Amino acid sequence: MSLDYATLELLKQNHPAWRLLNSPHAPLIASFLHRAFVAPNQRLIVQADLVEALEDELFGLRERLGGDAFPKPALEYLNDWAGNDKGWLRKFYRQGSDEPYFDLTPATEKAIAWLGSLTERAFVGTESRLLMLFELLKQISAGSETDPETRIAELRKRRADIDAEIAKAEAGELALLDDTALKDRFLQFTSLARELLGDFREVEHNFRGLDRRVRERIALWEGGKGELLQDIMGERDAIADSDQGRSFRAFWDFLMSSRRQEELSALLEKVLALQPVAELRPEARLRRVHYDWLEAGEHTQRTVAELSRQLRRFLDDQAWLENRRIMEILHGIEAKALALRDNQPSGEVMSIAEAAADIELPMERPLYTPTVKPRIASLIPETGDDDLDATALFSQIVIDKTQLARHIRHALQDKPQITLAELCRSHPLQHGLAELVAYLQLGGDSFNTTVDEHAEDIIVWQTTDGEGREASKQARLPRVIFVR
Repeated sequence: MSLDYATLELLKQNHPAWRLLNSPHAPLIASFLHRAFVAPNQRLIVQADLVEALEDELFGLRERLGGDAFPKPALEYLNDWAGNDKGWLRKFYRQGSDEPYFDLTPATEKAIAWLGSLTERAFVGTESRLLMLFELLKQISAGSETDPETRIAELRKRRADIDAEIAKAEAGELALLDDTALKDRFLQFTSLARELLGDFREVEHNFRGLDRRVRERIALWEGGKGELLQDIMGERDAIADSDQGRSFRAFWDFLMSSRRQEELSALLEKVLALQPVAELRPEARLRRVHYDWLEAGEHTQRTVAELSRQLRRFLDDQAWLENRRIMEILHGIEAKALALRDNQPSGEVMSIAEAAADIELPMERPLYTPTVKPRIASLIPETGDDDLDATALFSQIVIDKTQLARHIRHALQDKPQITLAELCRSHPLQHGLAELVAYLQLGGDSFNTTVDEHAEDIIVWQTTDGEGREASKQARLPRVIFVR
């Protein structure tokens, strides 16, 4: 971006981060929102809790600065910060809740991060950043090399370096990082971890913007469903296939691996136990920073799921409106027919091409059959003492959908997708066709699925006939794929 006068003037007038820094209450806003949202990595806060926290903050400031400081109540300040003219907070209602929630906007988080960079740092590491930049350049160069000979030569050079390092280690010569290098790299890790959490909020904000535009189009659309869906799904695919969308999907697939999570936990425990790192007094939340990444990414996934639910609701509403329109047309035809009944038009009203007489032979008519009159006896029911076989009451089949959903989630932890046939082979069907239908219902309600109409799977299960003999049954259906 070019930082010319016109661009900066436009940012000064419209960007929420610039407005926050220019606000006379910027110290209060930045300090409170940092302590409430950024420091504990809190994504959403209910209005009552946030109002109570701000009231405590204002009470302490009034005790120190005087009673005239910040005279308005806390809720009025929060509503003002969430207004369109400020844009520092996002106020919204969660689905199924009648209480408002608050969340930071990406612009506010950027302003708070910039204010944090203004403070003097006791240790400024440069070596780790230089090595990281050098390593990134090497990855770009190696990943874009198209000559096989050059790629092979580079790989052999790396193998020779690794063999030399192994030989030194076997000889007892271990190259260890000193305390300064350890602190330098750990501070670089901490900075990147915090920036990644902020990036998640911005990615979620972008997907929320897409969701808002979809709702506006649905509310104002007057054309056909096909055109609207093609327009919406084209924009959604464009975002999902963009550089940001592909990067987020690769990050999510990497972090959802249980092996990667265990590896990250072990590395964090080992690094935080080092003496030079412990001297820096790192935040306790760093031990579970990868779980904070997962929580932040889950918010983004929820936004995409909400977009899909909105599209389904639109289709249901459109179908209801079309059925209502058909009934209105039929009622209109009936009303016009009744209006013409007593005042029929003269001349030929309508004609039927190629009219023919209906011929019915007398013997084709069925004979008269008298209706059967039921006999109703007035009996008084009596309490019976007979012992009845109640096994039929306990032989009902109950499908545990929770257990089936657990099978799907467990399978998607190790691979990005799995077919229904593979799932049934790893977990054979216990209740036959009813359990297979339950899998299909879960695929439409709780999981992301896709259907390959060009491929076909045969799912086999074992059952027992009335005589207790085992039999094999099978179902042939298009390939159903559960996607992570």
